[in-house]
Amino acid sequence: MTDQPTPLHPALLDASHIALSYGRHGQVRYPVLRDFSLQLRAGEIVAVLGPSGAGKSSLLRVLGGLQKPDRGSVRVRGEVLHDTHPRVSLMFQDPCLLPWLTLEENVGFGLDFARQPVLDRNERRRRVHALIDEVGLTSALGRYPSELSGGMAQRVALARSLVRRPELLLLDEPFSALDEITRGEMQQLLLVLAKRSQTAAVLVTHDIDEALLLADRILLLGGVPAELLGEWTLAAAQPRDAVSGELTRMRVDIVQALRAARTDAPAAAERAVA
Repeated sequence: MTDQPTPLHPALLDASHIALSYGRHGQVRYPVLRDFSLQLRAGEIVAVLGPSGAGKSSLLRVLGGLQKPDRGSVRVRGEVLHDTHPRVSLMFQDPCLLPWLTLEENVGFGLDFARQPVLDRNERRRRVHALIDEVGLTSALGRYPSELSGGMAQRVALARSLVRRPELLLLDEPFSALDEITRGEMQQLLLVLAKRSQTAAVLVTHDIDEALLLADRILLLGGVPAELLGEWTLAAAQPRDAVSGELTRMRVDIVQALRAARTDAPAAAERAVA
């Protein structure tokens, strides 16, 4: 694991004491997150595991500036996040490609988002084509989303997320709908591209093996409202073998912690609403 940020090495992302609940004013509020904190360094990958409904996707929305927390703050390079940030990019399970745009145009669409630097035509084309080449889709530049396989569509989504050159990439189960072989290819592609550009990432996943293979740290969320129930540091260097002794023991620990979190969830929900 990368050492915790110090004054000489400040955090890229600093989320401090985040609390979040849902419900309109005057109605019962349902707590989702409680006192969650996270610091993340450049190039570090953190995986977030937890039972369904544990607040993982809500956490990503807060970290991405899409959801304002009830309490706490999120800082990117020391700047308090009040809205979406030009150097923070999100990728979801659904590639969300625009059906009327070609593959090339879908990748370049990320450069049109608010607060992005204005690029001249040649630089824009060079950057888009470089990312398309990185994800292995140069031969499909002119295809439309309806002509792409699921794996190809997710490669386009990854290229669109990275073409903006984000410092922080937030991923919400981006590979869960893919077959095993394609998922493995996408995992390795993400690892190579993120490490090469020193892009930090927060990966929400239900796949323990995916977390063990990709992450520098694994966080377990659980309870209602969700809070940090466990944290694991991965010392093994990349590339990793999911069946190594260290990772096998860690997997057993995580499964046991997930089972305990699931067992405690109904009682925790009653306490939170009471």
